[in-house]
Amino acid sequence: MSNSFLKSVENRRSIYGISSEPILSDEQLEALIQHAVKHTPSAFNSQTARVVLLLGEQSDRLWEITSDTLKKIVPAENFGSTAQRMKMFAGGYGTILFFEDMQTVETLQEQFEEYKDNFPTWSQQSSGMLQYVIWTALSDEGYGASLQHYNPLIDDAVKAEWNLPSSWKLMSQMPFGKVAAPAGDKEFMPVEERMHVFK
Repeated sequence: MSNSFLKSVENRRSIYGISSEPILSDEQLEALIQHAVKHTPSAFNSQTARVVLLLGEQSDRLWEITSDTLKKIVPAENFGSTAQRMKMFAGGYGTILFFEDMQTVETLQEQFEEYKDNFPTWSQQSSGMLQYVIWTALSDEGYGASLQHYNPLIDDAVKAEWNLPSSWKLMSQMPFGKVAAPAGDKEFMPVEERMHVFK
C-alpha cells in the first residue's frame, strides 16, 4: 500500500501502555490539535466540536476525579482493576477531552426545523470524525492513545473543575503518551461480509 494516509489509518490502534516521555513540544501538540479542530468537517459547517487539552498535573487531576467518582459506585472489593486503569491513563503525557456544544445544536434545530431530529446525530458524527483525526495524527507522531467514555458520570465534576460552559456535552476522553507497550494482534471479519459493490 503506497497511500500514506491509508497506512496511517492502518497503524492507528488502541494503545493502553503509554508513558509521560515527551515527543512533541506542548506548542506543537496544541498546533496539531488546533489544526484538526479547524479542518474536521461538520454538518452545515456548524463547528460544534469543543476540545480541552489537559497536560501534566491537569491530566492527572482528570483521572483523580474519575477515580473518586467510580469509587462511589464500584464495590471496594472490585475496585482494584479500576484503580489500575486510572493509574495507566494518568501515566501518559496528557488527556484530550472531546465535547459538543449543545447550545449550537439547539440553535440549528430552531433555524432548520425540517432537520431538527438529525442535528444531534450529525453532531455526534462530527465529534467522531474529530476524535479519529486527532487519534490518527497522534499515532503518526509516535503517540499511543485510547478512547474512554466515563461520561456522563464525570461531566459535572469536569465542568466545575475547569469552569467549562454548561452547554458543553462531554463525549469522550483520550489519554495519550509515548508508546510503552504495543497493541496486540487484531482480528478482522472478512471484509466481503461488511462491504458490497454493485456495478
